[in-house]
Formats: sequence, structure tokens, C-alpha cells
Amino acid sequence: MNIDLFRSLWGWQGDWGQCAAELRAVGCMGVEARLPIETGAVQALRHTLQQEDLAYIAVVFTGGDVIPDQRWTMEQHWDRLRAALDAAQVAQPRFLNILAGNDRWSLDQQVAFFGHALELADVAGVVCSFETHRATSLYSPWLTLDLIAQLPQLRFTTDISHWVVVCERLLNDPVDDLTPFIERVHHVQARVGYAQGAQVPHPAAPEYASELAFHQDVWERVWASQRARGYSVTTLTPEFGPDGYTFRLPFTQAPIADVWTLNQWMTQTEAEHFARWSAATSATTSALNR
Repeated sequence: MNIDLFRSLWGWQGDWGQCAAELRAVGCMGVEARLPIETGAVQALRHTLQQEDLAYIAVVFTGGDVIPDQRWTMEQHWDRLRAALDAAQVAQPRFLNILAGNDRWSLDQQVAFFGHALELADVAGVVCSFETHRATSLYSPWLTLDLIAQLPQLRFTTDISHWVVVCERLLNDPVDDLTPFIERVHHVQARVGYAQGAQVPHPAAPEYASELAFHQDVWERVWASQRARGYSVTTLTPEFGPDGYTFRLPFTQAPIADVWTLNQWMTQTEAEHFARWSAATSATTSALNR
């Protein structure tokens, strides 16, 4: 199994040519970014991606934005998903990474919402990977496991840093069995969270070594599961971002780290991490087959 690395365009503004050169310099092959709904914007995005020869993972918010509009009905969420599925026919992403639903809905509502979302995706013939994220339906590992029990065909993007914040701890207690979730992860977003926040100041800092190790262990479990499921390629997007995630100094609001520098470090670290894991597991398999 190989790994395809992507660059998140969260917070990015600039020249596409420079963006492509920077991401290729660290081993990325494409971008993960919002999918526009308007026809002209979608066509322009597709043209740019083709021009720069970039693979694409499309990000979709069924509630209108990262924090879903609390006034929106379930039907409005489905309408936004339908529009995104139509746009995907033009943009041609690898798959849709969807921040879906609303954390305030009951379990019965969540099941109804995701059940119909899967039907829409099947009709459109588009792979949909639903992201674990605060404020959305998948804000909690426990609710997600309840959903899986009723809708085992769901596929997920794991950004487990959100669950670390929600549960206010690393989910490494022996009773924290996330296996049914791990077995359905399609895509990894690589950000390191800690008990009080979804993004550590810097993942290389020794004071956050335990947090980094926890997240990397989860990603290894995902890779092992994907390989067992027959994946030939796994995808990973480092997703350190701005917007309240990057630490800032009080009064001046100066950021203590550069977002692209954080993501460069994460990209290179996870490329090396995956290579070590792949070599070690391949060696173990070869030894067992002798």
C-alpha cells in the first residue's frame, strides 16, 4: 500500500503555481479544499487543477459552513449535499470529505440523515467520507459508534483531534474501543490535538510527545485496517490551520507558528512514519510466511 499526501488549503491565499510548487517540494500530490457550488466557480477550479496537474479532495459542509446554520432543516442539509454531488460531477475529486449534519440532532435524526445521505451518494456514484468534527453530527466517538451499529456502510475521515477535545483526554484507555470506527476510515486528516484543544502549538514539541504518539498509533491502526480491506493507496492531509487553532500571543495576536511550516513538518514526518510502518509490517508478514 502506498500513501498519497495532500495539502490543505484551509486559510491559504495566494498564487496557484507557487502553491503547487510548495506542496510538491514536500511530497504532496494534490490539495484538499472546499468545493464551490456555483457552476462558474466549479469549472474554474477544475481548470486550475488540470492546469497545475493536481489531485483533489473536495470539502463539503452540509450545514453551510464549519459551524452549521442552526436554522437549517435536515432537508436543507440534504439539498446542500445534492448540490455538492452535482458539482462533483464537474470537479471530479477523488472523493467528497463531508462535514455533515448538526450535533444537536437526536440519534434517530442522525440515523435518518445519514441513511438518506448514503442513498444520495450511491445514486450520484460519488464516494463520500464523513469527517469527525465538533459541531457536526460526528462530534462524539460514542454517537458515531451508535451510528455505525445502524449504518455499517458509512465511511469516515478521521480527524481524531476533535474527539480528544470533546472527551478531554487521549482515547487510549483499554475500554476506549474504537475498532468499528477504525475499520471504516477512508481518509486521515493529520492534526495533533490535546485535552484542551484541537491543535497543539507545534507537533514536534517534546511536551506534546504523548499526544503525537497517540495520534500516530490511531493512524497506524487505520493503515493496517485499510490494507486488510484491500486498499492499494491511503490518503493523508496534514491539517494544522489558522482561525483560532494556531496559538497567538496575547495583546499583539501575533501567531507563534506559521501554518505552512507546521503542515510541512507534519507532511514530512508522516511520510517517514508511513515508510517505517510499511517496512516494519511488510517484514513481519514476510517472516510469518516463511
